[in-house]
Amino acid sequence: MAFVKLLRKRSYNDVRENLWMGLDTLRTHKMRSGLAVLGIIVAVMTLISVVAILAGFDRNIQRGIQSFGTNTAFFSHLPSGIRLGRMSKELRQRKKLDYDDFLAVREACTACANATVSVFSNEEVSRARYRGEEVVGLDFRGATEDFFSVYANAEIEQGRPFTAAENLRRVNVVVIGHDLARGLFSSLDPLGKEILVNGHGFHVIGVLQKPKGSFGGPGEGGEDRRVVVPYWTFRKAFPADAQHGIRIEAHPGQLPEAIDQACTALRRSRKVAFDKPDNFDYSTAESIIREFHNIVGAVALVTMTLSSVGLLVGGVGVMNIMLVSVTERTREIGIRKALGATRSDIVWQFLIEAMALTVVGGVAGVLAGVLISTGIRSAMPSLPAFVPPWAVVLGVSVAASVGLFFGIYPAVKAARLDPVDALRYE
Repeated sequence: MAFVKLLRKRSYNDVRENLWMGLDTLRTHKMRSGLAVLGIIVAVMTLISVVAILAGFDRNIQRGIQSFGTNTAFFSHLPSGIRLGRMSKELRQRKKLDYDDFLAVREACTACANATVSVFSNEEVSRARYRGEEVVGLDFRGATEDFFSVYANAEIEQGRPFTAAENLRRVNVVVIGHDLARGLFSSLDPLGKEILVNGHGFHVIGVLQKPKGSFGGPGEGGEDRRVVVPYWTFRKAFPADAQHGIRIEAHPGQLPEAIDQACTALRRSRKVAFDKPDNFDYSTAESIIREFHNIVGAVALVTMTLSSVGLLVGGVGVMNIMLVSVTERTREIGIRKALGATRSDIVWQFLIEAMALTVVGGVAGVLAGVLISTGIRSAMPSLPAFVPPWAVVLGVSVAASVGLFFGIYPAVKAARLDPVDALRYE
């Protein structure tokens, strides 16, 4: 037992001694060591910076998506995120959803606690004006009064929502987003004021709370520029606009059943044959987050590929400096072998030195990445980039692995030196 403890103590002392020798090599040859690990510093810094940005973006995106309600689903005639340039013929020919589809879903979906329909503006860029102030890039829609209960991020901050009576009577009232109110009215009270939206006048009766998180669009990102008017008011003012979307809110734990019932109702309403696929699409918070994670995964893969180039360059530099170190310390190796050092002792001596070199580079890269993420967070508060602990561990571990891998050849070369020849080396 005492022998085992002695052996462990000796091994620990050997590791500590070799570590100090490696750090001493770093201190003695600062410029050479710095150039050798420059690739590792850049690679780890890039990795940490991109992870920090993606982690902050992911956190905001999830908050933004979940703010719509995790127990809801949104139906439209096209898949979410579709672009006109890559639409198939079948997608281009799809009939848009309409108000009758909404009525069919509301009547047939017993698992739905509530439902609402929205009609969106055809304008590429919607504009709101109040006197000399103008805000562009609105999320402008007409919706039923249930919009404020179905959408979890549609809480009223000031004033009130519009009512079912105002919707049926087509009253020109509007509820606007938090940042839109600030942009148009500054410190003025917006309630009761009349604004022009795409040329039509509406009286402000409410202001929405700013949603948490970021989803990348007007009213869903850093700027809350939502404009919501009663559904029939919108149809009266903009009869040509017919882009509809339906959002359902399921009873707790019944979202899959609610989606099935809504799909059945839409197929019946849209007269889809039993042997034909759906001519509409739907999305949930979970499905959107999963799609976003696929994009993040692709970005992370590209980042890892670029970082691996820097690690390869850094690894070759470390191998080169370790080979030079072996040559410079040939007599030292011979003396150590003459005094009883084994090949294993020599191998571990140079491996630990190589790993010490790369770990220092890894730590420097992590610190640089943290500084960059801090700068991004200060410059862009809407993108709170942060470095997760696992990224720090990964960066340092990868750096240590590079030192271990690229230090093997120099270490083995040192261990194979003949002690007699090594002692004669000048």
